[in-house]
Amino acid sequence: MRQLRLVLNVFLWPPVFLTAALCAVMAIVSQWGRVSLKWDLAAQFAPVWLAGSAVCLVAAMVYRGRLRWILAVVSLVGAASSASLIAPEFLRPAGPQAPASAPEQLKVVQFNVWHENPDPGRILDWLDRERPDIAVIEENSATFRKALLARDRGWQIACLGCEVMILSRQPALTAAFARHGPHAAPGPLTHATFADRRGQFEVVGVHNAWPTDRDQPAQEARLAAYIVGHPHERMIAVGDFNSTPWSFQRRRWDKAFGIPRRERAVPSWPARNYKRLQWPGMPFLPIDHVYAGPAWATVSVRRGPRLSSDHYPLVVTLAPVAPR
Repeated sequence: MRQLRLVLNVFLWPPVFLTAALCAVMAIVSQWGRVSLKWDLAAQFAPVWLAGSAVCLVAAMVYRGRLRWILAVVSLVGAASSASLIAPEFLRPAGPQAPASAPEQLKVVQFNVWHENPDPGRILDWLDRERPDIAVIEENSATFRKALLARDRGWQIACLGCEVMILSRQPALTAAFARHGPHAAPGPLTHATFADRRGQFEVVGVHNAWPTDRDQPAQEARLAAYIVGHPHERMIAVGDFNSTPWSFQRRRWDKAFGIPRRERAVPSWPARNYKRLQWPGMPFLPIDHVYAGPAWATVSVRRGPRLSSDHYPLVVTLAPVAPR
């Protein structure tokens, strides 16, 4: 028993304590994301700091006396600080809700299909089975377009050659791609207008840069200006935002957009090993989002299956808000 205690105290306690201290420091540093984009990057990984702190807190129970209390206190600081970043995502309003029996439902798929996708046919097979009314596709590539055009599945295609492409069952009334100029935010933004029994509504698809890229704030600002500058009671805006809901930037843009974000902390990345990141396909970052104006009620939000992309798809079903 003495030898076991020696191993726990001398060999295992230091790395466990350093892990707890790292998670606590990163969780505290993340709070500075309120004033700095640089520190807000740490907030993107709040679940990692929370999970590490929780594991170290459990590990503290193995020790006795001062070692236990030091480890427990540091772990609690990390857990409390990271939890304060995550909790608002589960407390915020996510828009009106509707039952599964709601009439005139609209199923929307949001999917970054990955420009290096080795098997686009697998994604197209899933779309055939899922049969959404609208599918917004990011990282559209020549390979994906070729596979899509080789089939005749009744899709109406808006902006075929665009990096963000919109597929629909009914043809769009209008469709356009916002190309960037010398004074505009770079990055794709595709929008299409559709009509149903209640009138017209617009679907906007985006693919934003990583939070380490200085283009991302400009891209968010561009979308915010677009939403505010157009009728948005029935607007639907979706995309790969490369931004998690516990970052302070995401919260600011949620407010600036003025239309509810419908999914709530649904991890969508990574779905496969990414470059040198050896990851077993268990997503931990919710970076794909769906917004819909207040005239839409959410029937359901779910993550689609793991396919041949590095993202998981999101499947959101909406219905018109019932009149009171």
